[in-house]
Amino acid sequence: MLSRDIKKAREAYQRGDREASVVAHQGKIAAGESHQHGAGQYIKSAVYGGLDGTVTTFAVVAGVAGASLSSGIVLILGFANLIADGLSMAIGDYLSTKSEQEFHRAERKREEWEVEHYPEGEKLELLELYMAKGIPEEDARTVVEVLSRHKKAWVDVMMVEELGILGDDESPLKNALVTFASFALFGLVPVLAYVLVAMASLPKSWAFPTACGFTAVTLFALGALKVKITGRSWIVSGLEMLLVGGIAAAAAYLTGVLLGGLA
Repeated sequence: MLSRDIKKAREAYQRGDREASVVAHQGKIAAGESHQHGAGQYIKSAVYGGLDGTVTTFAVVAGVAGASLSSGIVLILGFANLIADGLSMAIGDYLSTKSEQEFHRAERKREEWEVEHYPEGEKLELLELYMAKGIPEEDARTVVEVLSRHKKAWVDVMMVEELGILGDDESPLKNALVTFASFALFGLVPVLAYVLVAMASLPKSWAFPTACGFTAVTLFALGALKVKITGRSWIVSGLEMLLVGGIAAAAAYLTGVLLGGLA
């Protein structure tokens, strides 16, 4: 197990704290952190599934509101979008992750075969790659000779250096489930505003402004959550996501206004 605590190392970097970085590199990873890191790999699916769910569902709501159609149509189209688009995204995520992993496995088998049957050629390729990075030939040869004694490490390095392929242990099924759950959960927010207004017997004219407010808060929260991936300022990331989602919603609303006469 690595002695570096990657989470603390990132935090130290963001603060520019050299002493904290030293501590992070010397400390042992806390019990259970490996599991947390494994769960963290699905944050990307959660964030982008939630973003897509929020934006597309609110686009439906905004388009219907722009066309001045009834709240019932908002609910029908909104829930239909949640199910259909959510399943479409989840299936797409599953198939793309599965296909990518199948490609990676096929390329690894090819590399293993080449290392087994033509090691001289693979050594030469790796030597050229290291020299292209500016490593002197003598040093590059030393590194290659050491690596070539350890087949698994040799293949691992060839996968990254030659093919640019980083291995991962993501589950296609879990990716798909996280994407669908996030899409459905966050995508429900714009529609939920109409449901709450109806349940509270509030004026129907309040429904769309309420949906706008709920959606704005959700988009900002998703942008702030995205810093788990990007490491950027959560405020900047939240505002950026709000801006992008707002542009998409405005476009849908204007489309509804322009085409409202066709309904």
